[in-house]
Amino acid sequence: MQEKKSQANVRYRVGLVGAGHICEYHIAALKRLPEVEILGVCDIDSAKAKETADKAGVGVYESIEAFRESGANVIHVLTPPHTHAAVALKALDNGCHVLIEKPLAVDIADCRKIVEKAREKGLQACVDHSLLYDPQVERALEMVRQGKLGKIVSVDILRSSLYPPFPAGPLPPQYRTAGYPFRDLGVHALYLFEAFLGPIQNVQAEWSSLGGDPNLAFDEWRAQVRCRDGMGQFQLSWNVRPLQNQIIIQGTKAVLRLDIFLMFSSQRKSTPLPKPVERMMNVYSDSLPPLFEAPRNAFRFITGKIRQYHGVQSLIAAFYQSLTDGTPNPVPAEDAIAVVDWTEKVARAADEDYAARLSRLPALANEAGTVLVTGAGGGLGSAIVERLLAEGKRVRLFVRRIPHNIPANAEIVVGDLGDSEAIERAVSGVDMVVHAGAAMKGDWTEHERATVRGTEYLLAACKKQGVRKLVHISSLSVVEWAGANIGAPISEETPYEPKPEMRGAYTRAKLDAERLVVQAAKDGLPVVILRPGQIFGRKLPLLTPAVARKSGKKWVVLGDARLTLPLVYIDDVVDAVMLAAEGDLQSGEIIQLVDPVSLTQADVLKMTQGEKAKVVRVPRPVVFALGGLSQVLLGLLGKESPLSVYRLKSALAKRTFVSDRAKELLGWEARVGVCAGIRRVVSGSETK
Repeated sequence: MQEKKSQANVRYRVGLVGAGHICEYHIAALKRLPEVEILGVCDIDSAKAKETADKAGVGVYESIEAFRESGANVIHVLTPPHTHAAVALKALDNGCHVLIEKPLAVDIADCRKIVEKAREKGLQACVDHSLLYDPQVERALEMVRQGKLGKIVSVDILRSSLYPPFPAGPLPPQYRTAGYPFRDLGVHALYLFEAFLGPIQNVQAEWSSLGGDPNLAFDEWRAQVRCRDGMGQFQLSWNVRPLQNQIIIQGTKAVLRLDIFLMFSSQRKSTPLPKPVERMMNVYSDSLPPLFEAPRNAFRFITGKIRQYHGVQSLIAAFYQSLTDGTPNPVPAEDAIAVVDWTEKVARAADEDYAARLSRLPALANEAGTVLVTGAGGGLGSAIVERLLAEGKRVRLFVRRIPHNIPANAEIVVGDLGDSEAIERAVSGVDMVVHAGAAMKGDWTEHERATVRGTEYLLAACKKQGVRKLVHISSLSVVEWAGANIGAPISEETPYEPKPEMRGAYTRAKLDAERLVVQAAKDGLPVVILRPGQIFGRKLPLLTPAVARKSGKKWVVLGDARLTLPLVYIDDVVDAVMLAAEGDLQSGEIIQLVDPVSLTQADVLKMTQGEKAKVVRVPRPVVFALGGLSQVLLGLLGKESPLSVYRLKSALAKRTFVSDRAKELLGWEARVGVCAGIRRVVSGSETK
């Protein structure tokens, strides 16, 4: 439970509205303030509110009025941006000061209402422009005030980000509107420009999508900002790796570079020295600070002197200090209005742009014979779509972002597999479904949402809509590779993987999904299940880590390079999908797809890299020793090793494969074959 504070010292009783990610950092900051008592947490998601409250040792409240009845006199507004105004105004009406997460609101009129209401009630409304209290930024602002950089000419901000995985259900706020990323991170850039360059006079922005986060309408943002005292520009990216957060402040005397993530700053100065000498001095002044300052600040972080979301926690402390001392509010609401205005101008323009793009998508005609393909933007899904269209079928593509090119006779449904409502829209009115969608990377949350829950929602929608047939694309990874029957060929009769959680999130999710489909078939849903091996061709690479890993000019193989690979060329898989879709099978038959020609890792490297390829073979004992070591070390940190011993045993198991049932039940044979497929890949002659 929360540590009891002397009631004589407590001046502020605080309620937190919104139990999202940032709430825990507000709680951490408040617990360090002796004059503050945290009453509890309120959220429309009662389970989330209870989880957060229990972790903090505080209560759960149903409303601001309930907080007020318990003596609250300060409310932290931590809800999604579009609700900030309503929550803040209600808190002010109930006689509470408010600290509002950025942005202040999403409408200028609402911003002004908050300012006016606070003035009317004699209360403080503070906005969490947290980077102003980041240690690196605070120091930079002080250097600017002292004139150490000269006149500031421009500020450049480079920021990349990664939204965390989310569970199944409606999409989180960051994915519901096209302009959210700018509202989320662009606001930080804009108030920093104001701090360094004075009031903003104009913002010109552009946005696009490269697919780094497929659920974002736009994952690349660029903006040029003209301020009273200079120019600024910034980049927001969900594609750039490694993640970065850099601020470059360019003045007439020096250039200062801040690295917020790595926690260091460096500068280059203009001097009266000869230019060669000046350049050499700046080499050291720009390169040495990271070597010393970054480790020092990392140590300070570990010891708690620098905290996660340090700026947020420092601003909170400053806010309560201002309430106590009667000193100016750290970021008064009126100072945030212009930032909201410019943020919304850009974000709403992006919203309108995306809405216009959606409006240009072909209408869902619900014509007889329409085939839905999930995962239609992926390597296999896009090849299936191409074949269906070539054969004159009307196809509905279920994708996470609008395709650059929409083929004729195709319909588009944009959505995520973990969103049941999106699945319902996609399945409505179709005759058949080819389920090729699944998570291909990420942690268990990602795989469970897209692969397991997505399949569950799809099966329910197919049953509800009376779909004629479902062709489910499973995976050869669902069966046991490192079991007692290791000498027997892997076939449809091979038992399921008994330890899927030890094989990794992909295997675990694909197995759970296949079991759901098998049960749906038993319950009467018309289903065929295909289990391809290692598919290659077109968008899908041949030289994956299962074959070898490239290191410089060498290829590194784990083991002796004699593992037989379950290869199958993509056009041959598409042939099987078409046969399954058009044939009579519908009772949950499971059919394995592996080319009859067996190739080893060494064979593939020879065919693709030539006789003189430099191949380094890591002996199996060394591989397993390293895997065991990684398992122990990561286990001490509470993490799973991607190279655990069991996973390595499965990956390096010497198995063979048969696909007799494919010919017997489907009439399938490899039309292209792996050898011709590899020649196509090497020559670049594939149809894209």
